[in-house]
Amino acid sequence: MEYMFRRKDQRKVWVHVLDVLLNVVIIVAIVGGIRTFLVSPFQVEGNSMVSTLEDNQYIIINKLAYRIGSPERGDIVVFHPPGDEKKYYVKRVIGLSGDRVTLRGGYVHVQAAGIDSEVRLDEVAYLDERNLGHTYRHPPGSGDFSEVDFHVPEGKYFLLGDNRQGSLDSRSFMSADGEHVPFVDEDAISGRVWFVALPITKIHAFEVPEYGL
Repeated sequence: MEYMFRRKDQRKVWVHVLDVLLNVVIIVAIVGGIRTFLVSPFQVEGNSMVSTLEDNQYIIINKLAYRIGSPERGDIVVFHPPGDEKKYYVKRVIGLSGDRVTLRGGYVHVQAAGIDSEVRLDEVAYLDERNLGHTYRHPPGSGDFSEVDFHVPEGKYFLLGDNRQGSLDSRSFMSADGEHVPFVDEDAISGRVWFVALPITKIHAFEVPEYGL
């Protein structure tokens, strides 16, 4: 009888262990699925989005947004820069497919696809005093106000950092061969920045700016 009880106890232990392992596998699968298809954490590195995002802040990106839709002008996005699938950058979408983006006099002008006239973007909501009116051509801190045009191809986007004088973005992206590659493929964009998660004192969500385009 004692032997039978011992076998029953051992069986219960193994059932419990297998139950725990099964739950761990399910939890890992659920978390992995959420991170892959829905939302994912991301740590900001550098100051290219100051003062909207700061170095070492943790943000949550919404991946589902671009599985059921496309990036909109004003979205803050996490993406792979042209020619580098290992790095992640975070910038703001400025030009959509078919747009003509013009940097002129320190400001960004956009002629939206299918529209005959251009509009100077109102970026007061997210550019600080140091950067408002100081969007220079490459290199970003050059002080070069001269005009430059970018015609955004189909399926691509023109992105700028909010720290216009200290951001590596569509003005200066280069290929491995040293060729200027100003546009980012839609497939290279991982998701839209949803909100700041840490530090707790900085928690807030982001809304898409209204440009009137």
